[in-house]
Amino acid sequence: MKRTPALSAALALTLAIGTLSSAGAASAHDHPGPDRHGRYGTKTPYQPQGDPADYQQPPRGFRPVFTENVARHGSRAMTGSEDGDAVLAVLVRAEEQDALTGLGAELAPQVRSLLTAAATLGYGNLSALGAREHRQTALRLEQRLPSLFRTIVADREPVVVETSGVPRAVASADAFTAGLTAGEPELAGLIKAPVTDKDLLYFHKQPQNADYRAYLADDPDLAAVLARNDADPRTAEAARHALTRLFRADFVAALPVDEQVSFARSLYELYSAAPDLGLEAPEVDLSRYLTGHDARWLGYLDDAEEFYRKGPAFSGRTITYKMAGVLLDDLLAQARARADGSNHNGAVLRFTHAEEIEPLAALMGLPGSTEGADPAQPYSYRNNPWRGAEVAPMAANIQWDLYDNAPAGGSPAEHLVRMLYNEQETDFKPACRPVAEGSHFYRLDELRRCLAHD
Repeated sequence: MKRTPALSAALALTLAIGTLSSAGAASAHDHPGPDRHGRYGTKTPYQPQGDPADYQQPPRGFRPVFTENVARHGSRAMTGSEDGDAVLAVLVRAEEQDALTGLGAELAPQVRSLLTAAATLGYGNLSALGAREHRQTALRLEQRLPSLFRTIVADREPVVVETSGVPRAVASADAFTAGLTAGEPELAGLIKAPVTDKDLLYFHKQPQNADYRAYLADDPDLAAVLARNDADPRTAEAARHALTRLFRADFVAALPVDEQVSFARSLYELYSAAPDLGLEAPEVDLSRYLTGHDARWLGYLDDAEEFYRKGPAFSGRTITYKMAGVLLDDLLAQARARADGSNHNGAVLRFTHAEEIEPLAALMGLPGSTEGADPAQPYSYRNNPWRGAEVAPMAANIQWDLYDNAPAGGSPAEHLVRMLYNEQETDFKPACRPVAEGSHFYRLDELRRCLAHD
């Protein structure tokens, strides 16, 4: 259905307000721009990476007939108070010994404010920023594919919604669909109630993947590489430098190195979580308590854990990402079902977690997720392009758009797929052949061939 001028104006105003609000939050809370991605890792608030003005047009005669996505939940509160409690315990001890610097004396109120905001929201729950990330992503989706959504409304096509069942994923789905209906109110009756599918969208915790959990708990290569990072002199150096800015030198000297590292890493966890609660705790700014150099190293340690636990991990091994095959197969199956007419869904929307996005990116060979690390040459920023802030920021998303044509003479329609990764047009892995050199469009049958996996 064509939007009325009033509706289009309302949509434009909604987007404008969101953009201005995002800009204000970034200014106040030092949200990460391109040069700050290493500091916040997978807790980086979402920023779309593509500009629709630069998107390729589909080949002549093709029109969008279906869209589907897999999205991480949006920005959230930290999942517990452990890091805040650990930081406060050391700050209280230092205060009792009159060992705080001027900067250190300012930290405890900031930490308490952050913990209060998280507890009030509910630990692990979607934040206001996270809801806004998904609402705005949905509005941009409608703006990119206006003819598809007109057809969905006109033909009364269902919009299917699936989640992991975890509250922050369900809330993300609700925010996303609210964005869709804000842009096109007549979608409201077509959006189905969210369905929980843990095998699809929370597979890392399911019984069929017990071997993966055994890897996390007992794999000697994993334990060795993470221990090596903890023992790296740069870890102790960054921790000591962070503490000397907050505490007197004699207090720092009396702390065992492992306690210094533990404190610094807990402080980093709070530092990286604070931007996600920027609307609940606007008074909190932890950027002053870690220098850029220290934050980057501590961020690397966090990225390394994500890389080995959820990403490409060790070259020649697939334990961290083979389980994402169920999700890749569902993407292909839903596109095929629409193409062959076995269902008439207009869209399938899935909401999940970093534990699913990161393995799926590795299995699909998405940018930044193509290289595992040799056990003898551990992952580093120098030898591997993987970055948590780019692979799986908050509200990260992978979207497939299905196009068909209407060939002359009653011939069967052809079906093409275009992929967006965090809203940037993205090629499938090199084994997949696009319809033409330099094109971002791929035949659906070609994807079924080239994305096959064990």
